[in-house]
Amino acid sequence: MGKALGAGEDELDLVLPVETFVTAGDKNLAGSLAEIGGKGLFTKEIEEALLSGAARFAVHSMKDMPAQSPAGLVTAAIPAREDPRDCFLSFVAPEPWDLPENAIIGAASVRRIAQILNRRPDLQPQTLRGNVGTRLEKLKNGEADATFLALAGLKRLGLAAEAVKIMPPGEMLPAVGQGALCIQARADDEDALALAAKISCSTSTICVAVERAFLAALDGSCRTPIAGLAVREGDEVWFRGELLSLDGADCFTVERRINFDTDDISAAEECGRKAAGALRTQAGADFMKRYSRI
Repeated sequence: MGKALGAGEDELDLVLPVETFVTAGDKNLAGSLAEIGGKGLFTKEIEEALLSGAARFAVHSMKDMPAQSPAGLVTAAIPAREDPRDCFLSFVAPEPWDLPENAIIGAASVRRIAQILNRRPDLQPQTLRGNVGTRLEKLKNGEADATFLALAGLKRLGLAAEAVKIMPPGEMLPAVGQGALCIQARADDEDALALAAKISCSTSTICVAVERAFLAALDGSCRTPIAGLAVREGDEVWFRGELLSLDGADCFTVERRINFDTDDISAAEECGRKAAGALRTQAGADFMKRYSRI
């Protein structure tokens, strides 16, 4: 397969061969990510292809990326971000707050489970993994009363109409990096880095930098219920972060604003680290023991 890349006035008349990988995270559907190995399960095989020279670029969902890339690999570009919000899917209720008492929520994300339990502690979480088609089929078969998916994924698959409700960030703050793509390349591949730069979005890059610095300073894995979203508002970037206990009983939030500056990614990262520090202060020094699935 191939796909032409466009870059505005510097449109590229170029078709790149595409190889699809089925990663360990796609194959192992037995438990939650925290239980079977974490985010790296979605990236390892693809990153090995980069390091071996079998591939020049790798395309990942940014929210699947561990806090640190393997030595020799870098994020070469972050294209314009798709809608970062979560969406609610159900055949029994128009929104999660209207579900019957003790309804089953199908999910594999500790973040989503904690967020829903924060407002509806009666609901019963049940692991529901697999690709979008598999999850929708399980929902239709009655294996769960409701589930949540990233709206970006549904849009990219042409399935946005399946969403019963798009969740406002004020009701369900999304995962760090949700809706964004990561174009990864080798750090020494100058031609690949130059080509990828042509499709990078400065706004998405700065916003994701805030979010990922926040995540890295707190945990960096999928074992702790952490959410974060940075959005450009005129000349500023607004960020909100969230840390919850696994059962959703405790929820700590933080907000920050910084000037938007495409040339100062370090300021964006510092914003994320300071927000993480504020949440650490709120939650207490031993929050990892209390709020992580270890």
